[in-house]
Amino acid sequence: MPNSNAKLHSNHRGGREASRRELVSRSLQSAQHCLENQDFGTAYAHYLLVLNLAPELKTTVKETFQFTLFKWAEELDSLARIQDLFNCYEQALELYPNDEVICNSMGEHLFRMGFRDEAAGYFHKAVKLNPDFADAKENFYRVANWLVERWHFIMLNDAKRNLTYLRAIENAVRSGSKSVLDIGTGTGILSMFAKKAGASFVYACELSKTMYELARDVVAANNMEREIKLLHLKSLDIEIPKHLPERVSLVVTETVDAGLFGEGIVESLIHAWEHLLLQPK
Repeated sequence: MPNSNAKLHSNHRGGREASRRELVSRSLQSAQHCLENQDFGTAYAHYLLVLNLAPELKTTVKETFQFTLFKWAEELDSLARIQDLFNCYEQALELYPNDEVICNSMGEHLFRMGFRDEAAGYFHKAVKLNPDFADAKENFYRVANWLVERWHFIMLNDAKRNLTYLRAIENAVRSGSKSVLDIGTGTGILSMFAKKAGASFVYACELSKTMYELARDVVAANNMEREIKLLHLKSLDIEIPKHLPERVSLVVTETVDAGLFGEGIVESLIHAWEHLLLQPK
């Protein structure tokens, strides 16, 4: 009797596997037929079914799946079916999370729709995945030009300004300020000044996704990624102990452009003083 049960289970598994293979084969044929008739939406649905049933085929169908996704996305874009378009890319990135071509294409759609900060994130990821991907690099530099304000470059090349900030931060740290929060860190330069001055704990927040990613790269290039905690947050959203273990002893910032009014820096500094900064005894 035990042998009979085992045989029945084996036959059942074999039957399910045969049915799976048959469904995968038919779906692949249907997808190809739909492509020939330029029915990209239905073809895309068939490929989703195939890849969910047979993930071992991911490499085999990758290029055809990409082609189908991009064609269907173009149709959805032309029909202003934006949510459906985003859903398709989310599904595709669940299947191919480290595909630089899909990331780059998603970024291009976001950029055309005006979501430049989000687009920069996808372009940056594509470049990280494949540093030799010329299209993604060009796209990232293009969107960065939109997002990185010109005054950043002016400030970074202002030696007198940098030296003044460095000395002020050094004086504060030597006077006992061992934990530092950098609001609107930008490239991370003030955070690195604080760490080099001897601060034990340095935290930096940046709302812009592009500038946050840039700060991560700059900090890593200076071998400080384990010493400076970067937060992709608005300072008003920072909570203790969720984001910072305790109040800091020094807050530094240089958001002195139009953001003084537009980004609520006054409110940010009040919030930092009341909630994030150690109060004098």
